[in-house]
Amino acid sequence: MASHKQLNSPPQDFEDLKALSAEFGNKPLHIQGAGGNASIKQGDIMWIKASGTLLAEAMTRDVFVPVDLARIKASIASHLPDADTPAAFLISGGSDLRPSIETSLHAVFAQRIVLHTHCIHTIAHAVQTNVGDLLATRLGNFNWAFVPYTKPGANLARSVMEVLKPDINVIVLGNHGLIVAGDSIDEVRDLQNAVHKALALPATKLDGEDHAALLARVDDRAYGLPDDPLLHQIALSDQRVAQVVAGSLYPDHVIFCGIAATALTPNQTTQDATGDDSRPHPVCLLVPGAGLLVHKDASIGAKTMLRCLADVITRLPGTAELTYLTQEQNYELLDWDAEKYRQALNAE
Repeated sequence: MASHKQLNSPPQDFEDLKALSAEFGNKPLHIQGAGGNASIKQGDIMWIKASGTLLAEAMTRDVFVPVDLARIKASIASHLPDADTPAAFLISGGSDLRPSIETSLHAVFAQRIVLHTHCIHTIAHAVQTNVGDLLATRLGNFNWAFVPYTKPGANLARSVMEVLKPDINVIVLGNHGLIVAGDSIDEVRDLQNAVHKALALPATKLDGEDHAALLARVDDRAYGLPDDPLLHQIALSDQRVAQVVAGSLYPDHVIFCGIAATALTPNQTTQDATGDDSRPHPVCLLVPGAGLLVHKDASIGAKTMLRCLADVITRLPGTAELTYLTQEQNYELLDWDAEKYRQALNAE
């Protein structure tokens, strides 16, 4: 068990970790909303971002909690059930926050500092079926590995362990995001920026946004135009519409926006599409060739993830073949208590 002295002695560069976290947390091309997390290790303690908190706020509020690193590692190695219950390893300190649902993922790295982001450029590669070839072309100068999609938690941590070697410090997670690791803040910052640059894809913006055509489809009070005009880009080509209605591309979209997206058929109205109020309405409705309508009750988290989807879709090449989460993977995310907790913290 960690001593009281250890608990009150975070690493000397703890404030630098907070600054690093806030830096990337405020860059939507790296992190969106409460997504992503960071950690730092000292001895048998690891400080990690709390579930549902924002890295963007790391300098203005407490977003990190200490956990028993030795116990987490032992639990993962022994395949114990509590490896998927990060709160079981929380070192009591008066906080009612829970450790990140990805605590076990950070614990398996030997490096002191781990930064996990939902880098838009990384996701745009990680959802394509030929991701391995794409990464080999772009990341030739890095010590990297790829891990196919696995639900966040202990199983994902074990999948990462299987590819980790002493020199590996970049992990691309299929349909998920990016992890970089290092022993200093500067090393991690430089690595994150370098990988982001190496994977950079230009956004292609299309014309065709038509507010009149969108509002003509609204015959209830539930939907309206989005505040963010870039969201319309999701619906401005048949190809993009087909890509987003076919399935879910990454976990946070499922958590905050539901499975895939819904497009109106020709002449269909919002009332036609949603029917009565006995079932949840889609967060958004696409009008192919005109743009997107957002539900009036969409949370900030949902709107943030719609912007993430727009940022990803506008960077996919026209020939891209995509890998989607399976229905089983979608449902296990929606029925996950840890994610219900995080969603509740970001419901406003």
